[in-house]
Amino acid sequence: MTTLSGFKNPADVKPISIMIRNYLKIAFRNLQRNKVYSAINIGGLAIGMATCLLITLYVLDEISYDRYHQKADRIYRIDFDVKFGGQDRSFATVSDGMGAALKNDYPFVETFARLRPIDILVKKGNQRIRENMSIFADNSVFEVFDIPLIEGDAKTALKEPFTIVVDEKTAQKYFGKAKALGMTMTIDEKAYKVTGVMKNIPENSHFAGRNMILSMESSADSRAKNWLNNNFFTYLVLKEGTKPEQLQSQFESVVKKYMMPQFRSVMGINSMDELKKSGNRVTLGLTPLTDIHLHSDKFFELSPNSSIQYVYIFSAIALFILLIACVNFMNLSTARSVNRAKEVGVRKVMGSVRTMLMSQFLSESILMSIIAFILGLGIAILILPFFNDLSAKSLSLSFIKKPLLLFTLFGFAIIVGLLAGIYPALFLSSFKPISVLKGKLSTTTKGSYLRSGLVVFQFFASIFLIISTIVIYCQLDFIQKQNIGFNRQQVIIIKDTNLLENGLESFKNELLQISDVKSATISAFLPTPSYRNNTIFWPEGQLGADNGITMQFWEVGFDYTKTLKMQFVAGRDFDKTMPTDSSAIIINETTAKQTGYKNPIGQKLYTYGNNLKDLIPYTIIGVVKNFNYASLRENVASLSMCIAKRPYGMISVRVHSDNFKQSIAKIEEKWKARAGGTPLNYEFLDDAFDNMYRNEQRIGKVFISFAVLAILIACLGLFGLAAFTVEQRTKEIGIRKVLGASVTSITTLLSRDFLKLVFVSIVIASPIAYYFMDKWLSDFVYRIKIEWWIFASAGILATLIAFVTVSYQAIKAALVNPMKSLKTE
Repeated sequence: MTTLSGFKNPADVKPISIMIRNYLKIAFRNLQRNKVYSAINIGGLAIGMATCLLITLYVLDEISYDRYHQKADRIYRIDFDVKFGGQDRSFATVSDGMGAALKNDYPFVETFARLRPIDILVKKGNQRIRENMSIFADNSVFEVFDIPLIEGDAKTALKEPFTIVVDEKTAQKYFGKAKALGMTMTIDEKAYKVTGVMKNIPENSHFAGRNMILSMESSADSRAKNWLNNNFFTYLVLKEGTKPEQLQSQFESVVKKYMMPQFRSVMGINSMDELKKSGNRVTLGLTPLTDIHLHSDKFFELSPNSSIQYVYIFSAIALFILLIACVNFMNLSTARSVNRAKEVGVRKVMGSVRTMLMSQFLSESILMSIIAFILGLGIAILILPFFNDLSAKSLSLSFIKKPLLLFTLFGFAIIVGLLAGIYPALFLSSFKPISVLKGKLSTTTKGSYLRSGLVVFQFFASIFLIISTIVIYCQLDFIQKQNIGFNRQQVIIIKDTNLLENGLESFKNELLQISDVKSATISAFLPTPSYRNNTIFWPEGQLGADNGITMQFWEVGFDYTKTLKMQFVAGRDFDKTMPTDSSAIIINETTAKQTGYKNPIGQKLYTYGNNLKDLIPYTIIGVVKNFNYASLRENVASLSMCIAKRPYGMISVRVHSDNFKQSIAKIEEKWKARAGGTPLNYEFLDDAFDNMYRNEQRIGKVFISFAVLAILIACLGLFGLAAFTVEQRTKEIGIRKVLGASVTSITTLLSRDFLKLVFVSIVIASPIAYYFMDKWLSDFVYRIKIEWWIFASAGILATLIAFVTVSYQAIKAALVNPMKSLKTE
């Protein structure tokens, strides 16, 4: 009689449970009997799982950006793409009126919100504190994004001018335990009313860290309706069921309606066709909110974004490391088959079928995988704080508190055990009882092509990672040492200078009296992340779309080029004694080429004033060598500098003392006399420049760490395999020693086969690593060449690691007394 459970009798359940318990008991006995091999297997799997878990947390965090918003799948950022005057640029910002225009003209646009970052000074007692993560926003920001208010009404919080919403941390910072709602904050000498307290913005947001939202109504620029001035991050919410292509197909009409009239008045361009014929382009685009962090790399991003490339790279590393750990398991299990051969023969003679034997061996691999998972979880918990510091994230293992996720990971451990154990189980259970009981089983390393292939794969992955690590390190080092056209060393940037009001120039003169100060200048524009101003210029007599040159136009102070040690290739610097320099301009080499002038010195460039009606002439007095003011991923674009009508911005101070603390103390003394209780806010120019590559530096460090772990796991497997090979050739080693073989010759003999496999790995890994690293470097305009020595270094390092790993076991065996070796059988 067959029951519903599938068993002939309910009593059959008991033998099944006994059988499983017996499998586990034998598995534990085998683990205890072979402590070294078990430790290598479990240790390798544990490190692999821990690494895989950390990378998974990193990848999940990266792809989770901005997905917590309820309308995330309907939110798009408007982008502005322009090709003009030889410059092809894509901006993450648009003009102030674009959002309202699209909402008014197209009914499928549900709503919009604008954001504009701003640095502010907040008064607290006698101090003024700089808040550089503040932002202007429309009141609709709470409708577009999920920004919950703890206090205040989201419908009206930012409707009025001079209102502000702060996050919890900021509320506590300025008001302590007092209720922040309704309080007044003095910001840039203006009174703002606190109309809301919001929850801290999550870190997986592309505008994370923004702690103060000021009403857009407080900004006069928000109502300028200047269609050629792109300063606003503008987000649209499309109505449900609307495809983005519906709006994108209308963008040419939008450009014609709103932007062409200003193009017509400024540049004399009458139509889109005329613009296109001149080889220029003005278009709008949409970027999905959830694509911004990983897929957007435009000018003026709201915050530094990551790249989907790094997600792919780290996912591949996680897979590599896990596969290396699994390969270790398969290699050691099949290599040690001779030790289990007689056991398999006896079991088959006693009536065990292949499926039962496979179940036994799989239960052992699953058991080891579960132990490795528990150990790996512990390792991950221990090193997570260090990993967070390295990757600049705040990852957590909060899933431990969620049973469903924990069981999912537990299931993953079982799958890893099955994958790692399936081949050894098939291999071991296939032995023929008569052959193995007679001792007819080949155990040499040469005889196992699969095992050799697995070793090759391990070192292929390790060498690939070594080459990639060297290339990434060299590129980052190249960026640090690249001649960028100015000297960023020993320059201190003093911020918050608006506190000095009209005393900025006199304060600079006071600083020049300090013996350590070599020179100083005032400007809001620096060749680091700072203010930017894109303007169109025309050479004399060449007004029109075909001849316009789009360039950065910086207002600087006297001694700007001297302080930053820029090099002149022609002409001269600005001179205080020459009144005509108020309408003079200094250009870079790129601009000089675009003007078409054989000798640009003394020639004129024209641009429109703020009213977009009057042409203003500037006389070229100097040409400076190109200097990098943006990322080294890009060519140096056109740039020009003029003397500011009034001094404003930061003060850059070049010092010639090795004692920076002493220099800063002297500057601070002068500052306190002027700014009262507000502390000196400064940074070094080289640090500000390096911040542009902070993400690459972090990625490089994380990559190097994981590469080291991959090599460690590969070495663990090789160590175990070498130990087993030595064990199997103990008698041979003894005979060779009796016949006069030296320790060196025995070590060479035992290492040779492994080193051949490493050489094969080098040959396979080198071209593949070259392809992928060359592709990564293609994002940089200024990049290293992948030289032959990189592959040679990786090969030598891999060979050395393998040789040391194998030699330890080989030398150990070679030093054993041959009489003892010959007694082993």
